Amino acid sequence: MRPRRGAYLLIFFLALSCQAGYCGDIWVSPAGNDHSCGDRSAPLQTLHQALRLAREWRRLADPRISGGIHIYLSGGTYYLSEPLFIRPEDSGSEASPTIIEGDDSETAVLSGGLRVTGWQKAGRYWKASVPKSGGRPITVRQLWSNGRKCPQSCQFEGTKMERMLQFDKSSRTITIPTPSQLLQEGDFSQMELMVHQRWAIAYLRVKDYTVEGDCTVLRFHEPESRIEFEHPWPQPVIGGSFGNSSFRLLNALPFLDHPGEWYHDYSSGTLYYMAPEGEDPNNMEMVVPMTSTLVEITGNRNDRVSNIIFRHVGFEYAAWNRPSTHGHVALQGGFPIIDAYKLQQEGLPWAPHLENQAWITRPEHAFGITYAHHITIDGCRFRHLASTGLDCVTGVSDLTINGNEFTDIGGNAILCGSFGDGVSEVHRPYPLAKDDTSYTQRISITHNRITDATNEDWGCVGIGCGYVRDVEIAQNLVDKVNYSGISVGWGWTSHDTGMRNNHIYGNTVRNFALQLYDAGGIYTLSAQPGSTITDNVIDLRGEAPYATNDRGFYIYLDEATDGYTIDGNWCSEAYFGDNKPGPSVVWKENGPNVKPMKNR
Repeated sequence: MRPRRGAYLLIFFLALSCQAGYCGDIWVSPAGNDHSCGDRSAPLQTLHQALRLAREWRRLADPRISGGIHIYLSGGTYYLSEPLFIRPEDSGSEASPTIIEGDDSETAVLSGGLRVTGWQKAGRYWKASVPKSGGRPITVRQLWSNGRKCPQSCQFEGTKMERMLQFDKSSRTITIPTPSQLLQEGDFSQMELMVHQRWAIAYLRVKDYTVEGDCTVLRFHEPESRIEFEHPWPQPVIGGSFGNSSFRLLNALPFLDHPGEWYHDYSSGTLYYMAPEGEDPNNMEMVVPMTSTLVEITGNRNDRVSNIIFRHVGFEYAAWNRPSTHGHVALQGGFPIIDAYKLQQEGLPWAPHLENQAWITRPEHAFGITYAHHITIDGCRFRHLASTGLDCVTGVSDLTINGNEFTDIGGNAILCGSFGDGVSEVHRPYPLAKDDTSYTQRISITHNRITDATNEDWGCVGIGCGYVRDVEIAQNLVDKVNYSGISVGWGWTSHDTGMRNNHIYGNTVRNFALQLYDAGGIYTLSAQPGSTITDNVIDLRGEAPYATNDRGFYIYLDEATDGYTIDGNWCSEAYFGDNKPGPSVVWKENGPNVKPMKNR
């Protein structure tokens, strides 16, 4: 049967409307179809396909790109099983940016989460199978119930800890009081020890243990066993008058004894959950993260990504699994140590009195930016992320991070710049070049709201900047962090590393140093000429119940800080610290009686 002439005309006009109806606009909806044309009446289903279409428009110099490309995400959840990559070929220009914007009426969310269903009651627990990837169960280290982060099975409820009895470097063992749970029968093959280490924590996978009456001797897997017993800073044990380090055991089924806790048996892929009274997990949204990274904006030294804008988009449910595969021994700010040891004879070319060496790697991130410029993240929502939320890794310039919400973040909310991670020894001053495209600079971090960060890796911070220059950190709220609130600088050095003109002003930091110590509401390192800390409100230093000396300072100028003027900061106590500051530090009026600028 031959089609009628009218059918041909309908097809022609539909095609024409897809080509010309919404110039430069691409529409995406969870209910869309990636074989559609991408206009408002026929949206695509994935942001991946929308970016591919935009890339083709730019490659072919399509007239629709003249005023920019606007990708609209309808409200709803877009599930990701792999990161969304944005490459140099996706770059816009100043006149023609690529804007990825969510629907204001309902948040568009990029999610790395998967729902766990089919729960069955088994005695005091509920049981379910974890989702599979590549034919095998995924590793689960985080679980959320209706958006509430559930704690792993643990020796103690909440954040309670107790002190270890002995830390033996020669035998690489830690001796603890024997927990009552270890006297029960059960599987402890996945058991971990979390150790409180001044300004960082460690997760050590227990290889075996020996119960000797009231004492239990623990041994650990590699590589964390070597790193834990060889690295000198932060000290694994604070002995003498300060007492020994605190610890707690976790990740074993016999520890599953408090409502809301859970345990994942890696070998069987079974998830155990101890539901609060009256809760049926089949009636809850039980979510585990599938991937640790949601978005990667990645260029290279010679070809950077440019002119990308994210606006009103949510980023949710990303994993942090490193402790389950490598253990986790951190140096500072959540950066895992690859190798570290004390020098038999002190001194390095760049630090004649240095008595240790260390190499670190970068923590995982949900949203990463590398070698890019003129990027804007505006009015977005980051939540339920187990490691770093937003990470501007290296080679990032002219970046705006404005008006975003970060909540329920396991690690750092925002990181910027190099921290000497990678092949360089961590204390080596940043290598400067005349035209250093790798330097992170001209960054604006403003009007962001950060609450409940560092809830999984206590040694992380709210806003952390390493080797950066011309950075503005202004009018942000940082509330409820276990270590420092805002941290700027790296290197522990008075050398010129390129850091300069960094301005921290008008921020509110409160409820900081909740667990660790040697912290600062605002914390700095190394020489940063032309920098300022002004008109901030810093309040409610935490109790840090397992800290054994100074819990933290409202403003802390750590080793070799120089070039800062500190003025007009309101603090609930006049409690400030410094460590070998440089000669160009200027302290003016700060403390309880100073009114910050916004209240003058």
